Amino acid sequence: MKIKRSLGSKIFDTFNYLFLGLFACSTILPFLYVLACSFSSEKEILERPFYIIPRSIQFASYKYVFSSPTLPRAFLISVFITAAGAATAMFFTLTLAYPLSKKNLVGRNVLLTLISFTLVFGGGMIPTFLVVKSLGFLNKYWALILPGAISTWNLLVVKNFFQEIPQEMEDSARVDGCSALGTFIKIVLPLSMPVIATFTLFYAVGYWNDYRGALLYMTDNKKWPLQLVLRQIVLMAAGNIDGATFDEAYTQPPLQGSRNAVIVFGTVPILLVYPFLQKHFVKGIMIGAIKG
Repeated sequence: MKIKRSLGSKIFDTFNYLFLGLFACSTILPFLYVLACSFSSEKEILERPFYIIPRSIQFASYKYVFSSPTLPRAFLISVFITAAGAATAMFFTLTLAYPLSKKNLVGRNVLLTLISFTLVFGGGMIPTFLVVKSLGFLNKYWALILPGAISTWNLLVVKNFFQEIPQEMEDSARVDGCSALGTFIKIVLPLSMPVIATFTLFYAVGYWNDYRGALLYMTDNKKWPLQLVLRQIVLMAAGNIDGATFDEAYTQPPLQGSRNAVIVFGTVPILLVYPFLQKHFVKGIMIGAIKG
């Protein structure tokens, strides 16, 4: 039976659609402007304060950016760090969240208290640097992977998700002779694909966008990930640093179009991941976030 909607309800829904549509447009316009500038001439960028369609399509900025092997090398490094970091983070998160979801775990409350404490207080940049240095990780990719291997918030949400899985399913697997590890791999993980996909994406975005770790721990510019290379190019375009700190191929500050080109180059790859995980995204972020 179709419910008849009142005039006020229709007006309210129309207002909501208009408001959300305008808000969505306001979030995408800056990216469209950067994309248009990356295909524009330097003269057009300086003459026009804002536009989303360039007068003529030019690829000079992208040719300049890719004239050195630095950017492709940094891209491959970032892909490796993102993939290895997300896999490592999810391994630690899942294997710690599962036992913490069991109320009969000895010392569970103490562990949860210590873990939750890190939501409020952290070690800080200098102690973390000293730990990384003492482990011998300077100028090694482990320095970019291990310090951010577990997010406390993600861990607690995944723990809550595991608590919602019916215990009877695990008990049935145990009766059939399945070990605790086998139950986790064969029963729990297949049921957890929405939350795994969601938080893998969260970790991957964090590793992909991170440049501070490389700035602190990587003195060899041949090991810099993409985001740190892009940061250097943008700073050079703004005149804040010279090319000597970056690479011989960029001894002159790049054009404004090149600055926009590298921003597009650093943003598009991670955006391409979202469509493949979209069906799990909404379900994964809501599941486990209700029960404490």
